[in-house]
Amino acid sequence: MTSVDIALLGATGFTGGLTADYLGEHLPPGGTWAIAGRNQAKLEAVADRVERLGGVRPAIISADIGNADSMAALAKSTRVLVTTVGPYLKYGEAAVKASVEAGIAYIDLTGEPQFVDDMWLKYHDRAVETGARIIHACGFDSIPYDLGVLYAVEQLPEDVPIHVRGYIRANAEFSGGTYHSAINQFSSMRESGKIAGARRKAEPRPEGRKVRGSGKLGKAPELGGWGVPMPTIDPQIVLRSARTLARYGPEFTYSHFAHFKTRRMLAASGLGLGVAFVGAQLPPTRALLLKVKDPGAGPSEAKREKSWFRFSVFAEGGGKKVHAEVTGGDPGYTETSKMLSESALCLAYDDVPKVAGQTTTAVAMGEALITRLQAAGITFRTVS
Repeated sequence: MTSVDIALLGATGFTGGLTADYLGEHLPPGGTWAIAGRNQAKLEAVADRVERLGGVRPAIISADIGNADSMAALAKSTRVLVTTVGPYLKYGEAAVKASVEAGIAYIDLTGEPQFVDDMWLKYHDRAVETGARIIHACGFDSIPYDLGVLYAVEQLPEDVPIHVRGYIRANAEFSGGTYHSAINQFSSMRESGKIAGARRKAEPRPEGRKVRGSGKLGKAPELGGWGVPMPTIDPQIVLRSARTLARYGPEFTYSHFAHFKTRRMLAASGLGLGVAFVGAQLPPTRALLLKVKDPGAGPSEAKREKSWFRFSVFAEGGGKKVHAEVTGGDPGYTETSKMLSESALCLAYDDVPKVAGQTTTAVAMGEALITRLQAAGITFRTVS
């Protein structure tokens, strides 16, 4: 069996293909990597393209997420397993389980809270035993938020209560995989809530510290316009980092918002989300909604080049205030594949904290990953 530093599962898909191109181009001298999957011909085509673009040609490993022995062999062949195969609720568990048993690092792009909570309940304790690092949400969900808050918190005094408000604005077309994940998540809210409750009951809370989320619909005093609380995985990830890292202070509060400049933009967004949520509850309309986007499709390079995101962080503690920003290009594809790739490279080659279990990017990689992303063109800056 081939032994490599990084293995990528899902390279024949759209986001997986961008990730393969990036890894091939940025692999350090002496580094080794592979792409894995069932379709040898498609994998060869990806390897050919990577090589044609001037990147390091990957090895090819045969792997099938429907075959436990195959996935176990894949996990044993690498130090970092990267997967872009979603929706993760449907296709993700096999890679997590194999990585946990092999004691390696696992990363993905999931934005599905139910999947993340379910994997914690099933595999966190075992991952701690084996030394495996399970790090979900290593793309636009949720790196800008997790690391953006860490970046701001590091500029505040230590051992003081800290309050943070984050606002996201973006102009982008999000991936078919993200769209399918959202529709499936909308359709399983009851089950998701039950699993989240089970995790809350089982997961230890930090001793002697308070960490909580807050926020309600209203005006955004720091930026103007409106802030809408986001029921996404992103604030959950930020709060998990805060529960783990004492640097976030004895009392930490985080509020997470989508930022809209006008009431009209706010209303249009709310209408679209409402239609999607209601439609996802009924099997016939859910099936129609899932046909709107191919989960493996994506926009043209020209369209991606016009896309952007800005995450504004307002942090306060110990009498000091910090306004920081994380900005970049196309969040749905280009920057997401960059974030995922740099996470893999960071875990494979950088000096990072020795942690185990299900964890977050801020805890497992922190400053090392911020440094990598800055060098790769994603901006972390202090505005004031």
